[in-house]
Amino acid sequence: MGWRDLLQTEDERFILPWVGGRRMRTAGRAFSLEGKPPAEHGWYDFVVEGRRLRVTAEALPAPEVLRHVEEGYLVGDRFVPDGVRIGHDLSALLRRCASIHLVEPGLDRFSRVSAGRVESGGPWVFHGYAFPVGPEDQVLDAWLDGADTVDHVSGVAPALDAAFRLERWRQAEARRRREEAEALRRAREQERARMARRQYLREHLGDAVVRRAVARFDFEEAAAAALAVGGAELLDVRPAYNRGEMVIRFRYARQRFECTCDQVTLRVIDAGICLIDHESGVRGDDRFTLESLPGVIAQAQREGVLVVFRHVD
Repeated sequence: MGWRDLLQTEDERFILPWVGGRRMRTAGRAFSLEGKPPAEHGWYDFVVEGRRLRVTAEALPAPEVLRHVEEGYLVGDRFVPDGVRIGHDLSALLRRCASIHLVEPGLDRFSRVSAGRVESGGPWVFHGYAFPVGPEDQVLDAWLDGADTVDHVSGVAPALDAAFRLERWRQAEARRRREEAEALRRAREQERARMARRQYLREHLGDAVVRRAVARFDFEEAAAAALAVGGAELLDVRPAYNRGEMVIRFRYARQRFECTCDQVTLRVIDAGICLIDHESGVRGDDRFTLESLPGVIAQAQREGVLVVFRHVD
């Protein structure tokens, strides 16, 4: 207990703005907030208990306790004071503008306001309306008309010009963020749909029609499933020289083979083994698909007539 407490004959009270935290200053004195803090930022009646303040009730704003009052314009919750200089980096300018607490709701854009602080270095708090000193109404009309600048409006003070430019910048940034968020949402939806379709097709890769549908967007998956039908194992795929053709390497019966097939139909173009009818001289490669090629190799091995053209071992 200090000498101030001994002299008190009744509770000392302050009406102050509270915008968070437990450290408060007023009248050159520092206090800590006692008990549970208020549920919301606002003006409150505080009772002094030694070096502590305790909230007793909500209070009407008391702007007379605010000192260091300045006038300017609001951009969102940021205060653009008179005399501000406009730089090229509007985002940096907005960050330099102080955040204003307890702003009265319903303020029109480009309204002239005042803000102050209880103590030097403390948070800025909305003080009240300020008398217009420029063409605020014409600037608002320019905003509503979609103008990019107010260069055509005479008598615009630097702070008002800065507020207009910052509002346009904020609007463009908000539009950009919405577009990015929408593009990201669409991309995620498309990816989810693609993955769902891919999962569905994987579960039905036993069907030849489905394998060919898969081949349009995931050739490797389709080729592996097609070769597995004949008991072969896919090793590698790569684009062939001719457009729309793929080179496939696979393992069958402990031996590696290579062939070329159509990227969509999975029909063999070059089997990599001899499939020539020696009586007619006609090649029979395109009579087979990836599903049937391992069986052809197996038959040639059993008959002892397998001739490999593409040696990959």
